[in-house]
Amino acid sequence: MLSLRCTLGLLGLPRAVIRQDEGATVIDGDMHALDRQLLDELSSVVSAAGAAILAARRRPLEASTKADHSPVTAADHASESVLLEGISRALPGIPVVSEEAVVNSPPASLSGSFVLVDPLDGTRELLAGRDEFTVNVAIVSGGRSRLGIVAAPALGLLWRGFEGGGAERLVLVPGSRAGAARERTAIRTRACPRSGLIAAVSRSHLDPQTTAWLAQLPDAQRLACGSAVKFCQIAEGLADVYPRLWTTCEWDVAAGHAVLAAAGGMLVGPEEGGALTYGGIEAGFRIPAFVAWGDPSAPATLSLPAPRMG
Repeated sequence: MLSLRCTLGLLGLPRAVIRQDEGATVIDGDMHALDRQLLDELSSVVSAAGAAILAARRRPLEASTKADHSPVTAADHASESVLLEGISRALPGIPVVSEEAVVNSPPASLSGSFVLVDPLDGTRELLAGRDEFTVNVAIVSGGRSRLGIVAAPALGLLWRGFEGGGAERLVLVPGSRAGAARERTAIRTRACPRSGLIAAVSRSHLDPQTTAWLAQLPDAQRLACGSAVKFCQIAEGLADVYPRLWTTCEWDVAAGHAVLAAAGGMLVGPEEGGALTYGGIEAGFRIPAFVAWGDPSAPATLSLPAPRMG
């Protein structure tokens, strides 16, 4: 085992050490060591990526279609370029899995810690002229999403949180450093209401399985939205549940998952015990299904049948 002795003290990680263990890059230490300085550094990178998207949106986007039939634009690539450069500076030696780059250069293995990136979540919303698209960045360690940042640049908002450290919403001009935020608000999920449950649903990907499961919710209102904003709505207590019973990708979920968990919520995945593990190279980083809850006691309280996953 080769210790790089590359402590992240300059980024606020005095107890965390990047080391190489049998070829895997690992972040050691209590995740509480991921303090505000590192969180601000990564948030500033995400903010810069959001500004790159807005700059690209002012020009013709000329969308093309990827192999999975999803659209990609110059804005996606501009954001990814900013993120890859910024993250490599903030976390040297840590592998980065990004939606667009992974197609051309998939990792051989991910047994340690890594960063999971969606440079533009909600490209369809962008192309439709809506402002719900986001930039998503998550730190994954041990298969779990430990830190997440979700920015909605067109809304001037950034949500972030990390394991054991709580979650917050920043009002931030895209391109500004996190320290320049005009407003910082701690956010928490809300207790599941006895009536008037609010379900965040996908605007562009509402599938029949999810629709059928939603019909079982008592007196539920639907809040349609694109991208990882749905996780953040639950984290803020503006919604209660977000079901997605159709396949999606890890980079669509990991950052929002971390923000939601830091705010007091939970995500139920298809694995035994309801876990959701990140880093599935063999599965093409696909997630078959999940349900995100603001109140972890809600499934038992509502006595709902378990949704079919996978």
